[in-house]
Amino acid sequence: MTGNAEILQAGFADPVFDSQRAFRTVLGALSEPGLVAELDPALTPPPGLEPATAIALLTLADYETPVWLPPALAAGAAGRWLRFHAGAPLTTTPADSAYAVITAGAEAPELFDFHPGDDQFPDRSTTIFIQCTSLEGGLPVILAGPGIPGSRRFAPQGPVPEFWRAAAANHARYPLGVDCLFTAGRRIAGLPRSTRIETGETR
Repeated sequence: MTGNAEILQAGFADPVFDSQRAFRTVLGALSEPGLVAELDPALTPPPGLEPATAIALLTLADYETPVWLPPALAAGAAGRWLRFHAGAPLTTTPADSAYAVITAGAEAPELFDFHPGDDQFPDRSTTIFIQCTSLEGGLPVILAGPGIPGSRRFAPQGPVPEFWRAAAANHARYPLGVDCLFTAGRRIAGLPRSTRIETGETR
């Protein structure tokens, strides 16, 4: 019992207040793409999850939202933590997930492997958390579209050029497609499918 207690990290200290505050921050990140925000609730995540990823998942996921995690995370403390605190089922099929976690630059399913929604319910797509080393100092891209006055530079560390090409192709499917949330430490930034992406290759 002692070993399990050490592995299973605590959730929110004040579930109602903390989740409401975090929800507003996550919603703001998606409504202002590429603008970095910080999630406030105090929480120590299980190994493999950035604090911002853990906070957002605990806020958004529930028993009706299957989550895809990399196999090592799903089989370890992160999977147990998410099932215990959020009641969220884990899926091994990316296309069945409501939420997913990948690490930028590591081996992972392609964006097109996740659920893009459908013509009747485009909102039933996968939201993907992309865990990064930092949300600054990486390969810069230029974002434009709803929620961005003019354009905005975004340069998270980790995503490679192939990812940005896939993200641009994901935008081309709009109103279908996945939404992305980049996390590093307690920081978070959104990239909804409605955002246009310009890389050095397209300028």
